[in-house]
Amino acid sequence: MTQEVDVLLDARGIGKRFGGVHALKDVSLTIRRGEIYGLIGPNGAGKTTFFNVLTGLYQRDSGEISFDGKPLTLESPHTVAAAGIARTFQNIRLFGNMTAMENVMVGRHVKTHAGVFGAMLRTKAERAEEAEIRRRAEELLHYVGVATHANSLAREMSYGDQRRLEIARALATEPKLLALDEPAAGMNATETASLRVLIEGLRADGLTVLLIEHDVKLVMGLCDRVAVLDYGQKIAEDIPSVVRSNPKVIEAYIGTATH
Repeated sequence: MTQEVDVLLDARGIGKRFGGVHALKDVSLTIRRGEIYGLIGPNGAGKTTFFNVLTGLYQRDSGEISFDGKPLTLESPHTVAAAGIARTFQNIRLFGNMTAMENVMVGRHVKTHAGVFGAMLRTKAERAEEAEIRRRAEELLHYVGVATHANSLAREMSYGDQRRLEIARALATEPKLLALDEPAAGMNATETASLRVLIEGLRADGLTVLLIEHDVKLVMGLCDRVAVLDYGQKIAEDIPSVVRSNPKVIEAYIGTATH
């Protein structure tokens, strides 16, 4: 598989079936390092299926994925996270009875090195590592703007703040690619505008972002490039202005979404 120096993710010919249904049919796309890449399409187009294949929740039936110059094979959520891909979910999956700080620390623990015996014996190395995890978690809570809720239970936070907390937890894994699944879902206009600023800040700090989002205005105003899926196939991929005027896209998605 040919890799270009600026390509972070290269997916080729991805296919996924559920029984007789082709959820994805020969989907190929490339995400460049440091960009915000949007993936849109009508309901049932295959966006979430692609996300789930990429992040190891589903096993693809065909195709190849290369990430950061290396093939992704036999993926599981754990190995994908270890490779440098973190995700959020359309339906928030926080630990509601844990504090915001604890939620982020859970995400950070995938980077820990102290073994079982170190954790049991509370060795000096384990204590130092735990202190560093807490320090980084606090830093990330500040970064996403919810530091004042560090000791609040996640379930007691507002919806918009829960969305930000989930992003902080994903960032705790130190990803190279952050995959956001409908991050603006359920947000009001003020929260969405604030989310846009946060995502722009992530890109400015060097992170690559993959964004699935039904808010077409947000996607077109935020993303560097956009791909459109319809019935499991990619029908367009280009800069937002070109995608917006594509007749296939207007017919399949944007036209129906704006009337």
